[in-house]
Amino acid sequence: MEIERFVEDCVAANQETEAQQAVLEVLASAVSKPGEVLAAVGEPSKAGLDVFHVSETLTIFAASWTPQMNLMPHDHLMWANIGIYTGREDNIFWERTPDGIRSCGAKALFEKDSAALPIDALHSVTNPLLRFTGGIHIYGGNFFDTARSLWDPETLEEKPSDGAIIRGIFDHENERLSLS
Repeated sequence: MEIERFVEDCVAANQETEAQQAVLEVLASAVSKPGEVLAAVGEPSKAGLDVFHVSETLTIFAASWTPQMNLMPHDHLMWANIGIYTGREDNIFWERTPDGIRSCGAKALFEKDSAALPIDALHSVTNPLLRFTGGIHIYGGNFFDTARSLWDPETLEEKPSDGAIIRGIFDHENERLSLS
């Protein structure tokens, strides 16, 4: 896998009529060869987002989850494609109700799996493993410049979120890992 070529292929696919599906096909092809992705991006060793591309119409990064890391319920307000190249990512899906949000489904993504999330998806993410998980995440917009929401994991109270808040959560996870 060559990251530059992968990004070019995703950017081209994003111009298709069914952009999310076209980009998902590029992603699924890439993560079907996890060894090649690992060779290109490296073995995850800390929580973080290794950004490959950001524009108003597309964001691409490799996300690394520390062992047993959790990310509270959140939205993206844009479509998202996720492909796992090492480890596992467990997703709980949530839906809005007149009283807040409630869980409505789940999906575990294993190495070589990919998934498409619609614009209105709400999900929380857990790496249930005692080792790192790595995934390629692709969003149909500027992930870092979009005001979104996240929900408190205990009270399910909605709060504002953006790229800086998410990066802070990843920094906190690295600190947690260094103390263990």
